[in-house]
Amino acid sequence: MTVDRSNREIRTAWDDLPDAVRTYLVAHRSRDVTAALTRFTDDAAVTDEGRTHRGRDEIAAWLGAAGGEYTYTTEFIETTTIGASSVDVLQHLAGNFPGGEADLHFRFTLDGALISRLVIEP
Repeated sequence: MTVDRSNREIRTAWDDLPDAVRTYLVAHRSRDVTAALTRFTDDAAVTDEGRTHRGRDEIAAWLGAAGGEYTYTTEFIETTTIGASSVDVLQHLAGNFPGGEADLHFRFTLDGALISRLVIEP
């Protein structure tokens, strides 16, 4: 009997994250829109604060504006991978936004070496 373990959750260290995810997170933290955008497929979608941004133009606009009115730091907490295409990164944010602190999941779906979907939520 063969057991399919491809959807099993596996804890992953920062250094073991897929390159697209690591590059995006570093670029997003430093607000490097150009570097972050290169990690997305042409038809990618990003959902943040309940709003979905589709395609590179909308994602670029979102990246340029996201959190721009606030100063904050991010701290990597943990990550879980599910199969070859799903990565859930938990980060702690602290800053001058309403509430001052938040733990957010960055849920990535990969298409090959690029991000095809990102959902940011508590």
